[in-house]
Amino acid sequence: MRKLVLFMHVSLDGFVAGLNGEMEWIKIDDEMFDYVGERTNISDMALYGRVTYQMMDAYWPTAADQPNASKHDIEHSAWYSKVEKIVVSRSMKGKQIPKTKIISDDVANEVARLKQTGSKEILVFGSPSTGHVLTQANLIDEFWLFVNPMILGEGIPLFKGLKRNELKLLKTHVFKSGVVCLHYQNA
Repeated sequence: MRKLVLFMHVSLDGFVAGLNGEMEWIKIDDEMFDYVGERTNISDMALYGRVTYQMMDAYWPTAADQPNASKHDIEHSAWYSKVEKIVVSRSMKGKQIPKTKIISDDVANEVARLKQTGSKEILVFGSPSTGHVLTQANLIDEFWLFVNPMILGEGIPLFKGLKRNELKLLKTHVFKSGVVCLHYQNA
């Protein structure tokens, strides 16, 4: 059975983006890319909401081909090209995209079914609305929360409409940038 693992940047006050989706406050660097790369390399499926998918798909397929491509660009581009992608989107319903499955209806049950296939992990990158649906359905097995040293005051919350749920802290990692990765398992 596959694990569903959520990767999400979050402000200290619990927001994943500003009110209009602003994310310029998120700190990302090579140290973090190397840390996360260890996990992505063992996974064979990525799940995105439509907005995050379109942002990722506009960059990663050709990132390694750019003259100034970094080590991370080359590695993640290769991973992105080989993994199966799942996109949660009503507006993309019926689209045919290679190595990509569109889920438009009954998201929780479709993702629960996907978890029953294979033995590797499904990584959820960003995608706060999709994260809300999956968290509310108690489908997320692990949370990798990258807490940025920033207070936004308002924005899109990490958690919304949830019941009480206990998590088990598996690991913490402090990056030189001041970002702290909190790795939790759903208890």
